[in-house]
Amino acid sequence: MRVGVFTTLLSQFPLEAVLKRLSGLQISTVELATGNYVGDAHCKLSMLDNPSALSDFKKTIAEHGFTISALSCHGNALHPDKAIAQPHRDVSRKTILLAEKLGVSTMVDFSGCPGDSPNSKIPNWITCPWPPDFRSTLDWQWNEVVAPYWTQHAKFARDHGVKIAVEMHPGFVAYNPETLLRLRSIAGENVGCNYDPSHLFWQSINPIDAIRILGNAIYHVHAKDTQLYPMNMVKTGVLDTKPYTEEKDRSWIFRTCGYGHGAEWWSEFISTLRLVGYDSVLSIEHEDSLMSPGEGLTKAATFLNSIMIREQPAAAWWS
Repeated sequence: MRVGVFTTLLSQFPLEAVLKRLSGLQISTVELATGNYVGDAHCKLSMLDNPSALSDFKKTIAEHGFTISALSCHGNALHPDKAIAQPHRDVSRKTILLAEKLGVSTMVDFSGCPGDSPNSKIPNWITCPWPPDFRSTLDWQWNEVVAPYWTQHAKFARDHGVKIAVEMHPGFVAYNPETLLRLRSIAGENVGCNYDPSHLFWQSINPIDAIRILGNAIYHVHAKDTQLYPMNMVKTGVLDTKPYTEEKDRSWIFRTCGYGHGAEWWSEFISTLRLVGYDSVLSIEHEDSLMSPGEGLTKAATFLNSIMIREQPAAAWWS
């Protein structure tokens, strides 16, 4: 297992400068964004139609000794507003095609969230079964929107040799292990999970226990922490809609790895991933509003590298 970085936190810097900086942090794997909510600072889909640019991009990655863990295009392909949904769908399909050309086996996306009818313009995330129209709306979303899109999209990815790692994220239809596995049962085993524990902490889901539930459905992992504030949770519960910048009043905020939970917790998290057969990347995603991207990245990389499980030849540790 190795530490990687989702490079959106360094989107203001050119790719070569980012790779040089990450090398100094003992990192040689990157997750690159291709568009939608996460932008495309370091990986342009226009390379699909520009063989020269694609060749130069591959050369840059290789010359710096890096590999790509995933291409990511977090979007809402199920958005009820077609002017939003269609571009997000196009980016997702093109990301799959680019991953194929780059030899990257995994792309990361959101499951999306529809509205409450064919006439909606705003997504409607259903969080409870009553009054009864909520339940009927949820059934309509899954049967009429989620299943048709994801069945087709998963086949497209499968035909091009790419797995889709869906990030469980509140606000979208797949936000916990149960809904992720429901989506997977519809779309097939080519759809799995981008496992980000930060979104489970605040839902009161134990991320370590949930690893055992998802098992081999985990295709990619984000390294991001969450800090809970029980004194505020008494007022708001976990569904806190205040802006992330109002840290002292929120019931929870995203934190750099190690600042929500310590080394003992993260060591068990890594060990449990290995237990279910995951031996790939922990991709650092920085969304800690109390730290600059540079500070958060450096601290997360140092922290995770210090506890990472690494396979070494016997001679390496014996000597």
